[in-house]
Amino acid sequence: MTLTDETTALEREERLTTLGASLRRALGGPYAHERAEARSAFPSDDLLMDPSLDVEQARRWTLERLRHLGEVGFGSAGVPEHAGAVADPLAAVMTFETLAHGDLSVTIKSGVQFGLFGGAVANLGTEWHHNEFLPGITQMTILGGFAMTELGHGSDVASIETEITYDPATDEFDVHSATPGATKAYIGNAAKDGSMAAVFGQLVVDGKRHGVHTILVPIRDEQGRDLPGVTTGDQGHKGGLLGVDNGTIRFDHVRVPRRMLLNKYGGVNEQGVYESSIEDPNRRFFTMLGTLVRGRVCISAAGGIGARRALSIAMRYGLSRRQFPAAGRPEGVLLMDYLVHQRRLLPRVARAYALGFAQNELTQALVKVQGTAEHTELDQRELETRAAGLKAMSTWFANETVQEAREACGGAGYLSENQLTKLRSDIDIFATFEGDNTVLMQLVTKGLLTHYAQAWSALGRSGVVQETTRVVGETVLEKTGAGLALERLAAQVRRTPEETTLVDRAWHALMFEERAQHSLESLARRMRAAKKSGTDGFESFNRLGPHVQFVARAHMEQLILGAFVEAIDCTDDAETRDVLERVCSLYALDSIARDRAWFMEHHRITSGRSKAIGDQIDALCRELRPHALPLVEGMGIPASWLGAAIVNDADAA
Repeated sequence: MTLTDETTALEREERLTTLGASLRRALGGPYAHERAEARSAFPSDDLLMDPSLDVEQARRWTLERLRHLGEVGFGSAGVPEHAGAVADPLAAVMTFETLAHGDLSVTIKSGVQFGLFGGAVANLGTEWHHNEFLPGITQMTILGGFAMTELGHGSDVASIETEITYDPATDEFDVHSATPGATKAYIGNAAKDGSMAAVFGQLVVDGKRHGVHTILVPIRDEQGRDLPGVTTGDQGHKGGLLGVDNGTIRFDHVRVPRRMLLNKYGGVNEQGVYESSIEDPNRRFFTMLGTLVRGRVCISAAGGIGARRALSIAMRYGLSRRQFPAAGRPEGVLLMDYLVHQRRLLPRVARAYALGFAQNELTQALVKVQGTAEHTELDQRELETRAAGLKAMSTWFANETVQEAREACGGAGYLSENQLTKLRSDIDIFATFEGDNTVLMQLVTKGLLTHYAQAWSALGRSGVVQETTRVVGETVLEKTGAGLALERLAAQVRRTPEETTLVDRAWHALMFEERAQHSLESLARRMRAAKKSGTDGFESFNRLGPHVQFVARAHMEQLILGAFVEAIDCTDDAETRDVLERVCSLYALDSIARDRAWFMEHHRITSGRSKAIGDQIDALCRELRPHALPLVEGMGIPASWLGAAIVNDADAA
């Protein structure tokens, strides 16, 4: 999307600077219009929960707020209302992202009801399930939970212990928690509000296991009492998201009609025989889980919004708060005029933009795979890898950034009225739900190693290192415009990298490429050596855990830089493009600086160049200081939505 002079009513009300409005559209990318329209339509009254509410009050407020949002079109967007209706993945992500501008308990409860519970029915069910349950789910007359996680099995979904056993005598399924470890745990809507759950368990038919499947199980009656055989528990007060009623569920031989099994990919027919369109059980398992990838895309988006909210508060406070008089500044120096304050916030603003551009590409990939466009199995696998990695990168960043923003606001940041402490507690769990971040990064590296092994096999024993690098690079780095752009940039300076300036984009591209490819190749070599030595597969992978994490992060950093470069290329306005070029350089140098030990150990930069990077980051912060307010506006969080008493928009300068 090219930049235009179009503004929404909300933007006019905000009185955005020209540059701020332009940066906002640039960061919105291909979905700038949809995001602007969503912000304009979003009911901002009663946007944030009173932080003094107790658990029961918080739960009531959250449910009432979600019902109100549903009435005005911000509830079930993206979830089909009945069989034949088209699911809209873009609407789902845009809605979830918009909800993240407000209270995160509402955002997550919406995700549980519509994204997880509704998504399970929509994606794993058939026409009967859609007609029978989707109207109630979208209208919130059926509130449900997504009962996958168990006390004994978190990330290891394939090993969950709940059993779903078919009984041919009654044409029913027997749902049973075989052990204490099979207790479903941390389930949203389970403690109080839910009347049904999409339960994941091991399907057993005629004594044979067919792997993990999902079945709809009613758990409460109309009076809110547990149904026979169902025992729910309330996990009570948590470290955040008090408005979400997380609870436990146990099943004691609960009988459920056969048709309640969500059988799009596998189920029991009228003759009592198991049948599936996917013969291989592993492929069937990953196909079923793959349909739920939207949850990670949404959490990644929400994490990015949470970080931007915190940065918006801290940056606006820094543009109004004065400290210590100085020569020529008798009223005191603005916090944002201190270089040390710029250094703690502006590189994070740069990364927020970088992650935003990467999120745009991730959303595009989701729309391609789950929308009406043609796609391949490779597209699905690449989406899953990218979603896992970006969810981890975005939510780790959110946690670190909210804390830094809190500290940057001093004592004021610790007051509940300024929102940062509540935001910090609410966003904490983002690092471990929808997949623990460390485990997700392992998935990224495993995907890269699979690509690497395929490329290595294709070369044969006579392949040379240079050819391996070329093939692996082409195989691993997705064939997007961004990937190709980085490849071309890196090639420009490969022979004489030390002769380039520190803000040369080609040098950045080369450093990011070197870090990603060398770390992957060295990991593959170490794993091959371990295999030859007779070390078992688990132990060899386990010993290389830190290296595995580094490979995944290096790969994601390369993808993020590529998305930033692509976004700049799509920006027509000269001033906006110039600012984004500097912001991109700040992101790139900050990333390199974090790993400067690795770059020096592997002889990619000299000690002198390493020292110079810090000075260049300082210079970029000074250059971007005059654009601090437009950069905040560009992140897309209206000042009136921040709800922080310390934010005084009129004093920003």
